[in-house]
Amino acid sequence: MSAPVMTDQVIVIVSGLPRSGTSLMMQMLDQGGIEAVTDRQRTPDVDNPRGYYEFEIVKKIKEDASWLPETRGKVFKMVSQLLYDLPASETYRIVFMRRDFDEMLASQEKMLARLGRPSAPRDEIKRAFTQHLQKLFAWLEKQPNMPVLFVDHHDLVAEPASQVARINAFFGGRLDEAKMIAAVDPSLYRNRKGE
Repeated sequence: MSAPVMTDQVIVIVSGLPRSGTSLMMQMLDQGGIEAVTDRQRTPDVDNPRGYYEFEIVKKIKEDASWLPETRGKVFKMVSQLLYDLPASETYRIVFMRRDFDEMLASQEKMLARLGRPSAPRDEIKRAFTQHLQKLFAWLEKQPNMPVLFVDHHDLVAEPASQVARINAFFGGRLDEAKMIAAVDPSLYRNRKGE
């Protein structure tokens, strides 16, 4: 089955593991012309100076998906583990952010340290992430209503123009590429591999 055409009936989702660049992608799509759905409950901080773009009700989708039709033609952020709970009755386009595990975990550890919370051993988390993603990607391949575009965080920051062109093509060429590129601030790319 061919991928659903991007229309105002399609729900756009930005997904990925924690600290993989999902907030950046939300900013870019919002700037590019897809309205972001966020409750602004989680305010900007040193870890995400431009905001988290979260929508708390998303976390309860398994129990209550009644809000979902209101997000057609818009974009919201959803952690990767919750993608399984999306109702098959809707059509989606998913932008899935990927990032080097060590970069993600360095970012996560710094955030937890600032909050005074411990973090689990890296090797343990890497194993869990690897298993989760293998299973999830195999499942996503079988979902005809969920075409996925994978975007690498490093590539996005290093070559925003070429990555934005890919993203715009995924959405049928309807986005404002210049505004999306302008949303990328390389100075916010901290915790690079090798640092």
